[in-house]
Amino acid sequence: MKQTPFTAKHIALGAKMAEFAGYHMPISYSGINDEHHAVRNNAGIFDVSHMGEFILKGPHALDLIQRVTTNDASKLTDGKAQYSCLTNENGGIVDDLLVYCLEKDKAYMLVVNASNIAKDWEWILRHNHAGVDMHDISDKTCLLAVQGPQATRILQPLTEMDILNLPYYTFSRGHFAGVNNVLVSATGYTGAGGVEIYFEDKEGAADQVWNAILEAGSPKGLKPIGLGARDTLRLEMGYCLYGNDIDDFSTPLEAGLGWITRFSKPFTASEYLSRQKSNGPEKRLVGFEMLDKGIPRHDYKIRDAEGNLIGRVTSGTQSPTLGKAIGLGYVLTEFSTLDTSVWIDVRDRPLQAHVVKLPFVQQP
Repeated sequence: MKQTPFTAKHIALGAKMAEFAGYHMPISYSGINDEHHAVRNNAGIFDVSHMGEFILKGPHALDLIQRVTTNDASKLTDGKAQYSCLTNENGGIVDDLLVYCLEKDKAYMLVVNASNIAKDWEWILRHNHAGVDMHDISDKTCLLAVQGPQATRILQPLTEMDILNLPYYTFSRGHFAGVNNVLVSATGYTGAGGVEIYFEDKEGAADQVWNAILEAGSPKGLKPIGLGARDTLRLEMGYCLYGNDIDDFSTPLEAGLGWITRFSKPFTASEYLSRQKSNGPEKRLVGFEMLDKGIPRHDYKIRDAEGNLIGRVTSGTQSPTLGKAIGLGYVLTEFSTLDTSVWIDVRDRPLQAHVVKLPFVQQP
């Protein structure tokens, strides 16, 4: 298994460790519920250095991004970011990603899922007909996400950048905790506020930044958080997890990602997806709350009142914030309207649920 620059720190803190996307990652420290509430109500620090980062540079960098991603990156200016996805020829999602505009029309950073680094690199390279300068900086990039309503207040004394007032989906670059050339962005995956901190793993920077954040935050209740709570936090917001809720066989329109699918420019499968938009997708990703007691899990079957198979669960958990079981799943479109009753096969027992509006938990 690969290690991040912070693996030894997780182990020293007593984290429960497990393999995730080929990395030795912390799943929990004090417990998923405790860590979840810490982020929702205060602040927590996540090691997400397993994520991948690509730099695309040159006069044709934007053209390449426009060709392989669904969103319209031409609208990005320096210091802004957007959520997007890569699609294959059949409209399926190769990956979802973030696009950061480092220098308009000249330099961009793409942040991709850890499990898809090699796959995404080859996919983009395959479409790089104009010789765009591409660099995979994943292995030398540290990424810490400090999330929660108090996160930026805790971090502000560590930098001259104004992160207290950093608008959503923007970023700044500068000194942080005595380390130069740090990128701090507001593109979080928890719905609780906070920032993500990117910097190069060199000259002890990983130890320096981690220690500074813990020293500043621990007296104020900041806690280290594992991937378990990251999953419950993102699910409460209805955010998709690649490999569960989206994959090569689900389209962005089916997944409720029409808002990042822009037909103002051609991209891979844009014609196919345009037709799907006109005709309407046959299935849709919905959020649901359990009415009967039971927890939905990935790949559990979803049925109608007569017991007919109408879909499957993609993600499910007991929501720490709501105190009830929630989930995401694909159902036939006619069953996707709000308040529709559905039944989830939980351990071979049909348990009632109903379709609800996302997110499950409102952002502050």
